[in-house]
Amino acid sequence: MKALAFHLAAPIKDIEETRDFYIVLLGCKQGREAKTWIDFDFFGHQLSFHVKPDELTPVSANSVDGKDVPVRHFGAILEWDSWQELAQKLKSERVKFVIDPYIRFVGEPGEQATMFFHDPSGNALEFKAFKDPNQIFAK
Repeated sequence: MKALAFHLAAPIKDIEETRDFYIVLLGCKQGREAKTWIDFDFFGHQLSFHVKPDELTPVSANSVDGKDVPVRHFGAILEWDSWQELAQKLKSERVKFVIDPYIRFVGEPGEQATMFFHDPSGNALEFKAFKDPNQIFAK
């Protein structure tokens, strides 16, 4: 089977602040919308948010490469230069990082650039990049 795109749905507390974050900060395009939900083109994938504040729960962490990585998270793998551009934009917008942009697994299979931060509803996002895209699934 071959998929056209990935679909993910998550809870949010407010449509307007979510729209601002994903469109203005991350450059996503908006899809359909109703009173209680909104869709985005999230780097070619469908991301749906439902207004459901009571479903928002704190995210626990797990140690990866000596950092506390939010266990429940989503994001995108960007091209190397696009990741660098996004990291600079987020820094200039003073986004509070859970894990600051850095290179992890240096010199090992799967070496990658990564960063973690939250959206306005507390959903954890990770953006990463590989200089060698063949390393995405490296063991």
